[in-house]
Amino acid sequence: MPRIDRYLLSQFLQLFGFFALVLVGVYWINKAVDLFDQLIGDGQSGMVFVEFSLLTLPTVIKLVLPIAAFVATVYGTNRLITESELVVMQATGFSSFRLARPVLYFGLLVGLMMSLMGHFLVPASRNTLAAARATMSENVTARYLTPGQFAHPSDQVTLYIRDISPKGELLDLFLSDARSPTETTIYTARTALFVRGDAGPKLIMFNGMAQELDAASQLLSVTRFADFTFDIGGLLTTPARSDRSMAELTTPELLWPTPALEAETGQSAGRLRFEGHNRFAEPMLAVSVTLIGFSSLLVGGFSRFGLWRQIAMAVGLLVLVQGLSTSAADLGARVPQGYLLAYVAPVVGLFIALGLLWWVGRPRRVGRVMA
Repeated sequence: MPRIDRYLLSQFLQLFGFFALVLVGVYWINKAVDLFDQLIGDGQSGMVFVEFSLLTLPTVIKLVLPIAAFVATVYGTNRLITESELVVMQATGFSSFRLARPVLYFGLLVGLMMSLMGHFLVPASRNTLAAARATMSENVTARYLTPGQFAHPSDQVTLYIRDISPKGELLDLFLSDARSPTETTIYTARTALFVRGDAGPKLIMFNGMAQELDAASQLLSVTRFADFTFDIGGLLTTPARSDRSMAELTTPELLWPTPALEAETGQSAGRLRFEGHNRFAEPMLAVSVTLIGFSSLLVGGFSRFGLWRQIAMAVGLLVLVQGLSTSAADLGARVPQGYLLAYVAPVVGLFIALGLLWWVGRPRRVGRVMA
C-alpha cells in the first residue's frame, strides 16, 4: 500500500476507534442501567451482571459501527481539508477517485467487522444470552429466596424464610397457599431444601406441620410431618426457554427457512429471507456511508468559512440512505423476491458517492480571458 494511502487510512482508523468507543460506551451505559436494576432486583450477583453486559456488547457494537465510521470519515476529511492536506494532494495531481481509495479500504475494514458481528458473534451472543436468561429464571433461590423478606411467587402464595445456611438449607420456612377458594393451607418447617425435578422444582420440608383451614366450616386441621415433599413448580412463574428470535438464527437458517422455523419465530419466510440477505447488505452499507461522507466534503473544496454546508449535505444523504434501508425492511417481507430490496440502500449510496466523486473531478471549462 502506498505511503499516502497508509497515512490517510491510519487517520480514519484512529478517529474510528475513538468515536466507536464513545458511542459504544454511551449506548451500553443506557442499556446497562436497566439491566443492572433488573438483575440486582432479582437478587443476582455482580458477576451475572458482568456476564450479561458482555453478551450484549456484540449487538451494541454492530449498531454503532456504521455511525462511527461515518462520523470518523466526515471529521477526518474535514480536518484534512482545513489543514490543507487534501488541497495539496489534489494540487499534486491526485484525482478524487484516487484520494477515495484509502476511504474505500477503510469502509471495507468496517464492513468486514460488521460481517463478523452479523454472521457469527451477534447470533452466538444472543443464543448464549437467551440460554442464560432461561437458566436464571429457573434459579428459584436467586429469584424468590431472600432471607428475612416475604416473597410472592404467584397470586395468593406467600413464602418466607428466616435464613439460608452455607449448605443451602432453608431455615424456619413459612409457606401460605390460598389459591383454593375453599381452603387455605399454611406450611411451616424447621428446615427445607429446593431440588429440581423433571416437572419443575420441588420443596422438601423437614420437621414441620401443615395447617389447613376450611373456608365453609372454619375448621382447622393440623398435620405434623418429619418430611414432606411439595411440588412448587406450579406456584412459581418461571418462564421456559422461549422460541428463538431472528437475531439468534444463523445466516443459512434465515436464507433457507423451513415451515418449522416460521412457526418457531412467528415470522414469514419472506421476512426471514430478507433478514438473512440484510446481513450481507449491512456491511455494504457501511462502505457506502464512508464514501458518502468523504465525497460530500470534497464537493466544496477549501473554504476559510468551514465546510458546514458540505457536512449538512453528508448528514442529509446519510438520512436518505438510512431511510431507504428502513423502507426496504418494511416492504421486503411483503413482496415476492423482496429480499433484493435489502441491497437497494447500499447500491444507491454507492452510486451517490461515485456521482459526487465524478462531480469533484469533472473537467471544468475555463473562460476566455479578454485582452
